[in-house]
Amino acid sequence: MEITHIIGYTLAVIVGITLGLIGSGGSILSVPILVYIMGIEPILATAYSLFVVGTTALFGGIQKAKEKLVDFKKVVLFGIPTVLAVFITRKIIVPSIPNIVYSSNSFTLKKSVLIMIVFAIVMIMASIRMIQPLKEKISTNDKLNYFGILLQGLFIGLVAGFVGAGGGFLIIPALLFLAKTPMKMAVGTSLFIVSAQSLLGFIGDLRPEQIIDWKLILIFTSCSIVGVFIGNYLSKKFSGEKLKTGFGWFVLVMGIYIICKELFLK
Repeated sequence: MEITHIIGYTLAVIVGITLGLIGSGGSILSVPILVYIMGIEPILATAYSLFVVGTTALFGGIQKAKEKLVDFKKVVLFGIPTVLAVFITRKIIVPSIPNIVYSSNSFTLKKSVLIMIVFAIVMIMASIRMIQPLKEKISTNDKLNYFGILLQGLFIGLVAGFVGAGGGFLIIPALLFLAKTPMKMAVGTSLFIVSAQSLLGFIGDLRPEQIIDWKLILIFTSCSIVGVFIGNYLSKKFSGEKLKTGFGWFVLVMGIYIICKELFLK
């Protein structure tokens, strides 16, 4: 086994810890690990990430459900539009994008680079919202904005499908601010939504000509599942507001790093 794979599998545990701790962030770690450390081509890495994150999030979600920290009504409300959008994006939209998106004498934009840049921009936008403190206490009695949730779900599914992410870094803010969900409950709810849309997105990504390294992704996933149990235990030690703010700063740093890596460090 190559040393890069050993490092990648070790870091996969951190992917699971992130999911178990804050209900998102798995793809934010898994895609860069697969691309920059394990040498997987970016487009294929996004497909692998969907499987890894979807399976790991399912295990984490079951643990949260046992603790009664999952709002299944909101899982359905967000889940249906996001799952449909992810499946369509992976099955139709992503394969239709040419490998060379733009080319001139001085600059060439590849499909793989475009995906990573969009991924980073969305990360930064989500992080800014997460870092900001809540202006008022969230009330679970507020009336839900069903139309807003539908639109947000479709947007999350489109973005998550395009960049191969579980979308938790978008789902958590949506649950917090749009669906008025307390942070601890948002974490568990997010895990089930992430699991459903990621696994359906992976299925939509399967094509006869695509070669999947099942050994790699199954080992990676197994390591990540170990991490999700660790993360779930650690989540009991921290307040929801601290988790939200800390995750926001983490996402911001990762987003800036990816942009610098793709545009300036090639």
